[in-house]
Amino acid sequence: MSRYRIIFATVAVFFLCISSMQAKTLPMISEDELIVRGLLYAQYKAYEPSREVFAKLYDMTGEKEYLFREVTASLLGRTHIPESIVRLKAFDKKHPDILAVKRLLIPLYLTNQQIKEAQKEASYLLERSNKAADLDLAANPYLYAGEFKKALQLLQRAYEESNSEDILLRMAAIMDEYTHERRRAIQLLETHRRMNVVNSDMLYFKLLSLYVKENDVDGVISVYQALYAHDKNPEYLDRIVKAYAFKGDIKGAIKYLEAQKAGEKILYQLYKSQKMFDKALPLAQQFYEKEKDPKWLAEVAILTYEKAKDKNDAAMIAKVVKTFDKAISLGVDDSIYLNYYGYTLIDKDIDVKKGMRILKDALKQQPDNTYYLDSLAWGYYKQKKCDKAYDLMEKVIAQEGFKEPEITAHWDAIKKCKKHYSTKH
Repeated sequence: MSRYRIIFATVAVFFLCISSMQAKTLPMISEDELIVRGLLYAQYKAYEPSREVFAKLYDMTGEKEYLFREVTASLLGRTHIPESIVRLKAFDKKHPDILAVKRLLIPLYLTNQQIKEAQKEASYLLERSNKAADLDLAANPYLYAGEFKKALQLLQRAYEESNSEDILLRMAAIMDEYTHERRRAIQLLETHRRMNVVNSDMLYFKLLSLYVKENDVDGVISVYQALYAHDKNPEYLDRIVKAYAFKGDIKGAIKYLEAQKAGEKILYQLYKSQKMFDKALPLAQQFYEKEKDPKWLAEVAILTYEKAKDKNDAAMIAKVVKTFDKAISLGVDDSIYLNYYGYTLIDKDIDVKKGMRILKDALKQQPDNTYYLDSLAWGYYKQKKCDKAYDLMEKVIAQEGFKEPEITAHWDAIKKCKKHYSTKH
């Protein structure tokens, strides 16, 4: 058995032993041992027995620290609240100037739904203390009473004293949900994050929720950028790009990713979407060198063709064919690449039969894909098999209509072909 397990077992046995002790046996225990037991109960969140022990200690000694621990355990366990109020008020009557008593009476009264009594204690506390913690505590009765403006005034003073993020977040929540001052809440949070070192992500997340409610996409982007600046979480990068896309600013997303030198795969897709093939091609080549995944060779082939100004350049087409053949020989069989390559072989009259074979492999994966059917129909057209081409194109037009210029051009050519060969024969 490890030392840790021995220690844990010893503590557990000791705790179980003292837990089973009846209250009537407490007077038989020394003050020091009672203190240890009361603290141990509290450590294990056994608030009721902890309250009982400290109550006994207070009754034995009259020491205020034991009374405060008794009341604290009562609050944490939400038990014996009225009794704790009575005992604490009795002490307060004898010692009226101890602010620690007021600090305990306020949450006791609030827990017992005695709002006016809590406000009275808060007023007394405010007359004698400007500490941030006391201002924060004194705001609670006003929150319970729905007096949000007054609560905010106190919290504002507490925040000015402490610069506490927790207090600021409470203020922001009140402004958002109750006083309808969302823009002011955003301003306060933004000022804090720009002027201070932010201690937790909660401030950022609150800002995000406020910006979303305000439909402020630029605000969302700025917060996610701040989050990513100190925590290179890929999820934040993804959210930034999605926000730019929602805004319709793909160029902005590209500029940001380039500046961060991050998100290369995302950047690659954005380059392609913007037809920035000159920038996409080197990335695809880099990906292949790093990963040796042959799909990147297929991507290189596509980009080589797409970036070419002269789509009939023989040297370029030969390079595309060679790259595609290598990709396929290394295992690429994604139907998207097969369709692209097959169609290229057909359309450029490089090798129509080979292109048809490749297209049929693509159609095995997606037999109803209209773009693949269009490519195959174009192959039949090149072979002068106009009836077969026409039958396939009828299916394509039935689903796609004439929204694609290339489909329309193919349909017109195939109709003429069918009519020509029908007349001729």
